[in-house]
Amino acid sequence: MQGLRDNPQCALEEYARLRDLSDPGLSASPAFDPEHNPATKAILSGKRPRIAILREQGVNGQMEMAAAFDRAGFAAVDVTMSDLAERRHDLAEFSGFVACGGFSFGDVLGAGQGWAKSILFQGHLRDMFEAFFHRDNAFALGVCNGCQMMAALKDLIPGAQHWPKFANNHSGQFESRVVMVEVLESESVLFEGMTGSRLPVVVAHGEGRAVFSGSDIALMPDDVAQASLRFVDNYGNATDQYPFNPNGSDHGITGLSAARGRVTIMMPHPERNFRTVTNSWHPSDWGEHGPWLRLFQNAREFVS
Repeated sequence: MQGLRDNPQCALEEYARLRDLSDPGLSASPAFDPEHNPATKAILSGKRPRIAILREQGVNGQMEMAAAFDRAGFAAVDVTMSDLAERRHDLAEFSGFVACGGFSFGDVLGAGQGWAKSILFQGHLRDMFEAFFHRDNAFALGVCNGCQMMAALKDLIPGAQHWPKFANNHSGQFESRVVMVEVLESESVLFEGMTGSRLPVVVAHGEGRAVFSGSDIALMPDDVAQASLRFVDNYGNATDQYPFNPNGSDHGITGLSAARGRVTIMMPHPERNFRTVTNSWHPSDWGEHGPWLRLFQNAREFVS
């Protein structure tokens, strides 16, 4: 039935997974000590840098994202695109911004494309975002729908010329799963000290397949300033196989960075997993927080 309804190749690959009786299942192997907080000194200063939790019509991940940055020592500020368009806020006020996940404009204008066009086609917004991306002391993160949107802004972001576009999942279905990812060596300030970690994380998207042009994908595997996160199977191997790679992205690439690591985009949702209790599976020795909190702590350390 799945083969008739969805992509038949994906159905066969998922069936093969079920037949693999040696599959070890999910695991967690952080390459750092999750109990260590690199932002401790910055937090003890008492300062809470302001971060814009950016959303557009249809975005729905702002609460979890605000909670994650709040836990890491930021003052999270709810900022809508209309706030920026009508000049109630300006990105220059903030140490960072995050474009949240969801379904901007219901995805009817293409995954994140309508959101991006609302920036590109309004002169003062385009100038505001471009100026922010060039700031040496500020960072930006795009997750899921925000990842799609920021990928469409790559002409404004230094060093993002090889970033992909995002297209429909190969499965033909919206994919909401817990999958394994590996943190790659990159310049991303958010993944500082996390290289080599293999961790479970939530994905929830219908158009998450990273599509590179021929020249861009040829450069990607050797460009450590770009690829920062990839899907792996339960054995820890980079994979194109469904459902370990839930969208069919080439080389399993699902996170990238640019602007000397100050701008990071990714399809998975680390903000949904930073507390242990929100993980459907976790090792028994995890405390209040899971390893994904480190990404947000790294952001706090960066702006200290």
